[in-house]
Amino acid sequence: MGFYFNSHTLASFFLLLAFPAFTYGWGIVGHQIICQITQDRLSESAAAAVKELLPAYAKNDLSTLCSWADTIKFRYHWSSELHYIDTPDDLCTYNYNRDCKDEDGVKGRCVSGAITNYTNQLLTYGSSVDESQYNLTEALLFLSHLMGDIHQPLHVGFTSDRGGNTIPVRWFRRKSELHKVWDKDIIETTEDRFYDDVVEEFVDALKQNITGEWSDQVVKWEKCSNNKVACPDVYASESIQTACNWAYKDVENNTVLEDDYFLSRLPIVNLRLAEGGVRLAGTLNRIFK
Repeated sequence: MGFYFNSHTLASFFLLLAFPAFTYGWGIVGHQIICQITQDRLSESAAAAVKELLPAYAKNDLSTLCSWADTIKFRYHWSSELHYIDTPDDLCTYNYNRDCKDEDGVKGRCVSGAITNYTNQLLTYGSSVDESQYNLTEALLFLSHLMGDIHQPLHVGFTSDRGGNTIPVRWFRRKSELHKVWDKDIIETTEDRFYDDVVEEFVDALKQNITGEWSDQVVKWEKCSNNKVACPDVYASESIQTACNWAYKDVENNTVLEDDYFLSRLPIVNLRLAEGGVRLAGTLNRIFK
């Protein structure tokens, strides 16, 4: 068990890809959106590296495998804890030393630590370091997925409710949980109402905002302070603050969430999807520069 994979895991990797996807994190559509935004923003060298690392059947489309890290949780049991961070209830703050650990207290076992780990693995690409100690294809797919997860506000949620997973709500007429509302329900309702269930139209709308309404913010999104390659602690801090200000706000057990909640939270979901895509691209561009 561990964070890295050697070349002997490659056969099981391709076998696992044949299984149907489970829907965690942003859900399949959310991760697909993030990776489509990312791939359009890759530098020439990063695009070439991604193409080389993706399996041939992906046809150089990162978004087709952006949910892979969810599909293998049943096999890589140790990986489940890499998708989220539990923070103290109601503090609305994140601290790496306090919060990034698993149930046994092992440090670094959270989505922020995993992003740093897989970033470091990918930095060995094309170097004199023996790359065979890592499976860089898996590292790419984990990083791409986890960068999406850390931007989902309730993946950095309260410990007692497991990031909203134990808060039952009704999403319009359907039973749901608060975590699932942010993973899937808001995105699926948006697709249904505004984009006729066409993911590409959703992606195009976000891209237009990235180059338009949000263009003055994009440069800040792309950068990391102190010359770091990835800045997951920044993203985690944003997520828990967003969870407190928007996801948890005015929600109790069995709250009925309808248009007031949907329409006021949709801009936040759109922003986090866009930030995730832009930042993943920025990270990959720094890795493969």
